[in-house]
Amino acid sequence: MPKSSRRKTLTAKQTPRLISPEDLHRFVFVSDPQVSPNGRSILFCRRHTDERFQAVSNLWLVEAPGGEPSQFTSGGKDVMGRWSPDGDGIAFLSGRQKPKSQIFLIPSSGGEARPLTQFPEGSIGELKWSPDGKHIAVSFRPADQDFTEEARKHREEKGLSDPPRIIDVPIYRMDGDGYFNARRHALYIVDVATGQHREIFSNASDVGFGFAWSPGGKEIAITANLAPASWKKPWLSRLYRLSLKTGRLTLVPGQGDGYRGWVSWSPDGRKLAFTGHLGRHDLWGAKNSELHVVELPSGKTRNLSESHDLCLEAVILSDSRDVDWLSPILWSPDSKGLYCEIRRQGKTNVGRFDLATGSLRQLTDEPGQICLGSICKSGRTFGLRLGSTARLDEIGAGSLDRQHLKIATVSSFNSRLMSEIRITEAQPYWVTSADGTKVQVWAMRPAHSKRARLPAVLEIHGGPHAQYGDCFFHEFQVLAAQGYAVFFSNPRGSKGYGEAHCEAIRGDWGRKDWADLQAVIEFIKSLPWVDSSRMAVMGGSYGGYMTNWVIGHTTEFAAAITDRCVSNLVSMAGSSDGPILPDTYWEGNAWDRSETLWSQSPLRYLGSAKTPTLIIHSEGDLRCNIEQAEQVYSALHVLGVPTRLIRYPASTSHGLSRNGPVDLRIHRLRAIIDWYRTYLDGKS
Repeated sequence: MPKSSRRKTLTAKQTPRLISPEDLHRFVFVSDPQVSPNGRSILFCRRHTDERFQAVSNLWLVEAPGGEPSQFTSGGKDVMGRWSPDGDGIAFLSGRQKPKSQIFLIPSSGGEARPLTQFPEGSIGELKWSPDGKHIAVSFRPADQDFTEEARKHREEKGLSDPPRIIDVPIYRMDGDGYFNARRHALYIVDVATGQHREIFSNASDVGFGFAWSPGGKEIAITANLAPASWKKPWLSRLYRLSLKTGRLTLVPGQGDGYRGWVSWSPDGRKLAFTGHLGRHDLWGAKNSELHVVELPSGKTRNLSESHDLCLEAVILSDSRDVDWLSPILWSPDSKGLYCEIRRQGKTNVGRFDLATGSLRQLTDEPGQICLGSICKSGRTFGLRLGSTARLDEIGAGSLDRQHLKIATVSSFNSRLMSEIRITEAQPYWVTSADGTKVQVWAMRPAHSKRARLPAVLEIHGGPHAQYGDCFFHEFQVLAAQGYAVFFSNPRGSKGYGEAHCEAIRGDWGRKDWADLQAVIEFIKSLPWVDSSRMAVMGGSYGGYMTNWVIGHTTEFAAAITDRCVSNLVSMAGSSDGPILPDTYWEGNAWDRSETLWSQSPLRYLGSAKTPTLIIHSEGDLRCNIEQAEQVYSALHVLGVPTRLIRYPASTSHGLSRNGPVDLRIHRLRAIIDWYRTYLDGKS
């Protein structure tokens, strides 16, 4: 097993250079830290890009809390490593045998990995070991037989055309997942000794399911919505117990309407924990996703996080790390507490809920991101991922010491690169909106620039129910390196500031969020080192929506970039990967009561636009269909506004800027720089 080498740092005489778009090719990304049962080692996924711009991912090992990381697998497409309960083996998912991803097994002492499963072509979701280590539960969805690699080769040999998609279901595609038509994930049990698999649960649900083993291994808890047309009734999600002996599915008693997602069985077998929210709320994410504990067998449910105004899906966005929508929820070995991430005001820390009192204790209180992976059997060692605005993520180990978690960084893959380049720090501020609402904003002032007054770029995040925060953002660093002051904020609609802050724009975009952004704009203009005549605005997804909104409501920006945008909520209601249900998040519908959707559509206001605008979109975006960008492009051209549309290929998706092909991501950053050189700097 090859060892990683220690990184040399620059000498004091060497001056760090400016970061570039091409540095993305040198980044190393780490994720999914999993502690061995005995707490001595951490298994994690390491990903980089090779010389042909192909993503390479393998599993690595490092001793906890110290030691040198070493490569453990070499398949190049290895992810999701999971220790066996006794720690002697590791199961992982690998795409090394194209086109069929399979579960592989490898001894934890090293050696050759062997394929365990022989699933047909399709999509493998989660995999979880049984407590006795004899079985693995896995979710799997077979590919549509007309669109497998084998079917494609057969058509090619016969000179046949690609077949049509015959679709009868409302949910038949998902951004980043592609077209799966009527196929759905089912739950399978894999025999570790033989590799044989059998289906144990299937429901044709449009919204997926969660699952967890019981401590004794005789049952599996499942969260699922078994209602016909479940996409219309998301509140009918329920908790079930599946007996592996009889195959009987039993409803846990005492449940009301609500959405139930992730689920875990307590080590003592007496309780289930699940995340979600109770009641008939929409699923757009404005409500807090909360932590609930269910007593067995009675079904009595307590909401542990209700009094803490904490959302377990308060994702913090970045283009340089995996987007973890849901915080991991980990039981303490004594079943008396649950560990989770506390994502507030752009920071991620680790906390513990006490089941007896319902209290929440922060185990860390640091700037940046301290993200959970797993814990060992004794509950003393935690696998962590650590990062900040000035540092790409590395793997960390946490040692539990009474009231807090001691943190040690155990990898340094990016340290040499970080020492070579100039990093711009982000300074947090608070501004006050017109109605007194406090809004957090960060400013990145490039120290290397000799300009007395700097051109400025305002970045607006997507979601809208997400947040910016203290994590490394390559795009921001590149813009700062070009001499632009970069600003990013969390106006109303953002996560991380309580449910009321987030819910303030529920079904009401372009009002309170716009008021907050206007306060941010006034703050930017008030800074003596900002040239207010050379400001730009940009954002992606909902951030693209707000960019479109801004250029339709003000002309004080010299340039704009709208990325994977929303422009017309009426047309988006039927062109997105999930239909917008009438009278849920938004009032009305898209066919005969479209007033609300149209009144909140930026396209309606583009008649006032004069800002030169670059439009970026992927033809394979299934979340915000490219027709959203086409409408903006057409309107601006008709209006005589300088505009350019960059259409990335159908092989890319909504997440191009954070997980797309590296060469196209570099191209995108270069296109952004060129646009600002023209309209902020006056250079061709």
